[in-house]
Amino acid sequence: MNRFTRLAAVVVLLGVTAVVSPVPAGAQSYYPIRGSGSSWSENAIKQWISDASTFGLPASYSGTGSSAGRLDFAQKMNDFAVSEIPFQGTDPTTGNADNSNGRPFAYMPIVAGGTAFMYKISINGALVRDLRLSGETIAKIFTGAITDWSDAQITSDNNGRALPKKRIVPVVRSDGSGTTAQFTLWMSKQHSAQYCPFFAQNVDAGKPCGLTSYYPTFGNAVAQSGSSQMAGYITAEYGEGAIGYVEYSYARAANYPVAKVRNAADYFVEPTDYNVAVALQSARIEQDKTKDTYLTQILDGVYSSSDQRTYPLSSYSYMILPTSEDGKTTQQSGRTLGAFAHYFLCQGQQKMGPLGYSPLPLNLVQAGFDQVAKVPGAEQQALNPVGCLNPTFDPADPGSNLLAKTAPMPKDCDKVGAGPCGAETGGGSDPTGGQNPDGQNGQSGQNGQPGQSDQGGSNQTGGDTPVDQLGQDGGVDPLTGLPVTNNRNGTGNTGTATGRVTELASGRSEGMTTSLGALVALEVLLVLVVPVFVARAVRRRRDDQGSGVRR
Repeated sequence: MNRFTRLAAVVVLLGVTAVVSPVPAGAQSYYPIRGSGSSWSENAIKQWISDASTFGLPASYSGTGSSAGRLDFAQKMNDFAVSEIPFQGTDPTTGNADNSNGRPFAYMPIVAGGTAFMYKISINGALVRDLRLSGETIAKIFTGAITDWSDAQITSDNNGRALPKKRIVPVVRSDGSGTTAQFTLWMSKQHSAQYCPFFAQNVDAGKPCGLTSYYPTFGNAVAQSGSSQMAGYITAEYGEGAIGYVEYSYARAANYPVAKVRNAADYFVEPTDYNVAVALQSARIEQDKTKDTYLTQILDGVYSSSDQRTYPLSSYSYMILPTSEDGKTTQQSGRTLGAFAHYFLCQGQQKMGPLGYSPLPLNLVQAGFDQVAKVPGAEQQALNPVGCLNPTFDPADPGSNLLAKTAPMPKDCDKVGAGPCGAETGGGSDPTGGQNPDGQNGQSGQNGQPGQSDQGGSNQTGGDTPVDQLGQDGGVDPLTGLPVTNNRNGTGNTGTATGRVTELASGRSEGMTTSLGALVALEVLLVLVVPVFVARAVRRRRDDQGSGVRR
């Protein structure tokens, strides 16, 4: 092979390699990560994963239940776990070890929400969408003391409105569940007279009454694995009469109602993002950084809050982060996990209200950034509140929670002894409760009357924060590195999570298109030029052979 033939072969090989493996200029590569655990948080996490995939961050998640997620973390089978409760040391029900097995970790709150009571009761083929239940009634339903929808206590909760005589089918979790743990903890503290004898008889008589991650089956109860299967049972044709405990997001996604739950102020309320934000102002967060339980929640104040808007079964969900290179976590996977966390702690929170969750307040976002900094390989990021675009952030009052400040008061017909209001709940509900949450100086309109428009034009609907609320430009997207520009006119895409994802995806797409265009041009050039050189080389070779000249 002469030098021309060799040169042609090399050029063709380089051209083919370039076409097969185009890499856009400036593109970052992320190592794939995998998480598992809570199904309560699954809808939120999968929304964030979908968003992150748009700009090349590969992550996956399995909602196998909080107990399974914690076990996966201890066995180094995942890059992160998600759970509603921390490691228990020893599982109080199974007696099995429930710890990290020596794997260093940190807890980080990721999203707030309400454990809702999704149900299916029909009258003349139409769903009842405005059910009200007290905590005592709920405890009796889930311990087998109330078994029919026509029970007098349910009628009393609904101010004398009787439901049809129909068997109640409680739907509980069959797997180890953080949702179950939070629900049973609430019953043990608020309705111990009803729950504790049930715990002793069906869970463990030899242990103190308290939470369990494994709900026992009883009476008419049906057990389902995971929140999605529980919701699927309730919405199925055979689900008539069923009621189960799921994160509010599942009811909204299925367009199904949830029960309004009576709070300590004697109002029946729904777990909207507003009511959850109000409730969690009464949560106590562990602030001792020397404890393994740093940032975990104590909810007694939520259960007993006297604010009329409080949803009593409100709580946070937690990510369990690795804090060392432990044989599973590497600098590469830690870099991905850090970028993913920075995204969902800020921009990702914007989608939580419409999805059925409640965004984290800014103080917990800041604490989350501090926890992410402990992950090996994670890029160090300082929180910029304005650039973060968190829906709870109020530039005029940085220490407050904007959702809680603008949350509407319940209507008079939601009070014990009045109503029911007749408004739909769950998937068919208005997230503002049929009222305008924008009152003068953040005060809400009451008794169904809209408040006066707030100065600055805030328009909270379902948890989204309008761009013009932020008041100023600035900040850098913590994942993409792009500058954040707020559009004061409320038009266009900049200043929203969707807009920034679209902007980045567009930039990557344009870069890819440019690169591919150049490669196509190169390929055309190669196709036109290389054969000419090859043909000339072959002819010259033949001429040389014919004349006896050796090259």
